[in-house]
Amino acid sequence: MFTRRLHMLWLAPAAVLGALEVDLNSTDSIRNAAKQVAYDLMTYYHGNESGHVPGILPGPPPDGDYYWWQGGALWGTMIDYWHFTGDETYNDVTFDAMQFQVGENQDYAPRNWTLSLGNDDQSFWGMSAMLAAENKFRDPPRDDPQWLALAQAVWNEQAAPDQRDDTCGGGLRWQIFSSNKGYDYKNTIANGCFFNMGARLARYTRNDTYAQWSIKTWDWLMDVKYIDQDWNVFDGGHVPYNCTDINRQQYSYNAAILLSGAAYMYDYSNKSQEWADRISGLLDGMERVFFVNGTLYEPSCEAGLCSTDMLSFKGYVHRWLAVAGQVAPFIQDRIMALLRSSAEAAVKQCTGGDNGRQCGFHWTTGVYDGQTGAGQQMDVLGALSSLLVDEAKAPVTNSTGGTSVGDPNAGSHAPSLPEDAPLTTGDRAGAGILTAIVLGTTIGGALWMALD
Repeated sequence: MFTRRLHMLWLAPAAVLGALEVDLNSTDSIRNAAKQVAYDLMTYYHGNESGHVPGILPGPPPDGDYYWWQGGALWGTMIDYWHFTGDETYNDVTFDAMQFQVGENQDYAPRNWTLSLGNDDQSFWGMSAMLAAENKFRDPPRDDPQWLALAQAVWNEQAAPDQRDDTCGGGLRWQIFSSNKGYDYKNTIANGCFFNMGARLARYTRNDTYAQWSIKTWDWLMDVKYIDQDWNVFDGGHVPYNCTDINRQQYSYNAAILLSGAAYMYDYSNKSQEWADRISGLLDGMERVFFVNGTLYEPSCEAGLCSTDMLSFKGYVHRWLAVAGQVAPFIQDRIMALLRSSAEAAVKQCTGGDNGRQCGFHWTTGVYDGQTGAGQQMDVLGALSSLLVDEAKAPVTNSTGGTSVGDPNAGSHAPSLPEDAPLTTGDRAGAGILTAIVLGTTIGGALWMALD
């Protein structure tokens, strides 16, 4: 899913016209600030306008900065925004977008995106559907695709034998189709999303099959040493090298997706000490690697070069950690302390754009960095809205008020390539072009995943 456009981040003076103001001791103030950030975020979305495609942000390049998966990430952000703040302003557009992109087989693999479809891309839409079920977002009409069934479809397709092989001892490949660059890469985010969805489906449905697959996926990540004994979480490895050529770059969302899934497994397993230890280890690692004096920091990126994708990671981390604290309450106080200090730093970046309140990315500096975008807005929206998690209900299950209708057999039609479709460079770029470059040395902390 990594984008190919690099953004050089620099510190630039900014005139403060209407800087975002918030009192973190006041929930009303947090809601008001989050509402402003949400408004500014949605100015980047045009899918509800005539002539534009519903559900996606402008793109893919060269038509815009954003790939298909970030639409799924956007709607997860907006579902959490509604859930945490109670603001229903964007619920209709969120609903329409999520339904429009379900695809011909109701599995979040639309035919017109399959040439660039990664397992992680599909998963981000599936996880947003799972979130809709857990947060009791408005259910679709009976004859339309249901949130739980959509999440099950994504999970079922990724568990299917045609998506599995014995290379590297198992695991899920990054890309779905062998024609895509990156097909020979097995990475943490693809497997982490599958692990996370399985844990949540197990908790929601009480079907242990999902949990057993999550356990299997966790064990594989440990066996290939993508998670090491010090709780560092690395990015992945290549099949021709038996996944031993580990790319040791660390990205915050890799660790966070695993911590979130482990928290769901902890709750599902009746507070298993084994999962509690894993949660604590991952949180220790995250605090050491990704938080600088209590502020979220992307070490692979903030040295200078960032892809459009990386500019959105911080928002996912805030949201996922907040909910992890709900389902694994023994870490809640520790997590909320981190999220509060990080959010306090984040809003200091929100002095940019024409309205003087759009947000930058370098949270640790306290100075607007001159870069605005949908990713940066999602980051700060996630940071602010997650501070309200204590006032929000924990994710429901089908035995605690969940109403979304499932289908354990969803996803029986695996994603397929369009017939007679030429494979162009642009098509392949959508899911991320890195394979040849990963074999070389990482440049600038992120260049390997940002060039064609």
